[in-house]
Amino acid sequence: MKKNIIAPSLLAAYFADLTSAITLCQKSKADWLHLDIMDGVFVPNISFGMPVIKSIKKQTDMFMDTHLMIVDPDRYTKTFADLGVHLLTVHYEACTHLHRSIQLIRENGMQAGVAINPHTPVSLLEPILSELDLVCLMSVNPGFGGQKFIINTYDKIVKLKAMIKDKNLNVRIEIDGGVTDENLEKLKQHGADTFVAGSHVFGAKNPIKTIEKLYTIANG
Repeated sequence: MKKNIIAPSLLAAYFADLTSAITLCQKSKADWLHLDIMDGVFVPNISFGMPVIKSIKKQTDMFMDTHLMIVDPDRYTKTFADLGVHLLTVHYEACTHLHRSIQLIRENGMQAGVAINPHTPVSLLEPILSELDLVCLMSVNPGFGGQKFIINTYDKIVKLKAMIKDKNLNVRIEIDGGVTDENLEKLKQHGADTFVAGSHVFGAKNPIKTIEKLYTIANG
C-alpha cells in the first residue's frame, strides 16, 4: 500500500521568515513542501516565483510539489526543472495543449501533475490520465489561502478514483484547499492520498503537532 502524503503549503507561512517555516517542516512528519506559484492573471493574486524557490532549494532537500496557477506555463517548465522542482502541476484550464505541456514536464525530468478547478469535471482528464503522476483537485477556488472547503469535492474524488482504477494506473489524488484534521479522514475514505494543508498548519499554535496529527490520520 502506498504511503499517504502530507504537504504543507508555504503560501500560508510567514513570508518574511520562510526559513523557519521550512525548518519546521523538516522537523515534522511532513512528506513534501507544496509551493503555490500565482501570476495575478490566471488567479487574482500573486505569490512568489523563481528567486524564492531557488532560496528554498538551498535550505532543504525535501520533495518540492510545485503548483502553477499561471497562464502559459510551458514558458517556465525548464526553469522550474533547473531549480530542482520534483513534481510540476499545471492547470487544465490554463493549458491550450495539455498533452504537450505534460510531455514537456516529463522531458525535463520532473513528475507531472494536472490541477482542476472546483467547477471542472474530472471526466475531462480521461484522455490524459495515463500520462500523469498526480491529479490535484482544487477544493477551494484557487488564488487565496484560508477558504472554506467545497463539499462536492468528495464526489469528484470518487469519480476520479474510479477512473484511475478502471485504467489500472498509479496516479495520486491530491486535495488542495480547506484540508483539516476534521475532514482528512473522510477525504482519505473517498480515495484521496495526498493532502495539502496551509492555514490549518501555519495558523496553528503548534504546527509540528498539527502536521503529526494530519499524518497520523492519513496513514492510520
